[in-house]
Amino acid sequence: MLNILVPIGVNLDSNATLLYAVDFAAAFSAKIFVMEVFNVSSKTGGLSNITEKVAKNSKEKLREAIDKIDAKGVEIKIATFNGELVDGIKDIDKELGIDLIIVAPRSNSIQEEMYLGHTSGKIVKRTDIPTLIVPKGTAFRPFTTILTAFKSGALKRKRILDPLIAIQKKFEARLNLLLVKTPGYTDDDLKINTALMDLSSNLTITENPTTYQGVLEHFRSQKPDLLCVFRRKRGFFKSLWEKNTVPKSEFYATVPVLVLSVKKD
Repeated sequence: MLNILVPIGVNLDSNATLLYAVDFAAAFSAKIFVMEVFNVSSKTGGLSNITEKVAKNSKEKLREAIDKIDAKGVEIKIATFNGELVDGIKDIDKELGIDLIIVAPRSNSIQEEMYLGHTSGKIVKRTDIPTLIVPKGTAFRPFTTILTAFKSGALKRKRILDPLIAIQKKFEARLNLLLVKTPGYTDDDLKINTALMDLSSNLTITENPTTYQGVLEHFRSQKPDLLCVFRRKRGFFKSLWEKNTVPKSEFYATVPVLVLSVKKD
């Protein structure tokens, strides 16, 4: 856990997310890259250096936002990108190697009934970088109980679990597994990855129409302070991950949600 990306906009009340990221990064001695994306079309007339001016202005505003918080010794760097958000994230990941994205569920521009807004939803849907979704106003505290929910225990690559392993070991958290048998499950789905089993303190197997409903059923009894799910074609929130916005009526979490991405499965 070396490089953490925090995509924020200068007009968002994103200080809380950045403060959370600082505390999280401090625990891992990680660096933070605060990123803003802007879009200056090549068709824009007038000044030839308009892109440079916009980038400079964005950096200055981000620096002002950073200067307002206590960095607690964490190195915070600024990154700007001219273009689409996902392209910018992929670009900085290719250059630096991003281990984790920390983002709030939604931006101010999305109505209150939304859990994932357009920006946060796009990050979760269209990138393969592990993402920690932190509810606004959440103060960082070491995790004590992690609930990891899935409908298939098969993982093709152990490294998918790296962020979860790092978090569990750092905070010596109790990790509970929730295997949700949904209609059409196979015997292979019931074979849980050995690395995942090695991390766990407890395994619960339940039958529900969806993984999400399995989580709803067991969330209160488990009382986790971190929910971990997998983003894959047959995984948690399949229908939710297919769209950029997610209403709170379909899903709402009062604790941080760690989304581990699986490219192929």
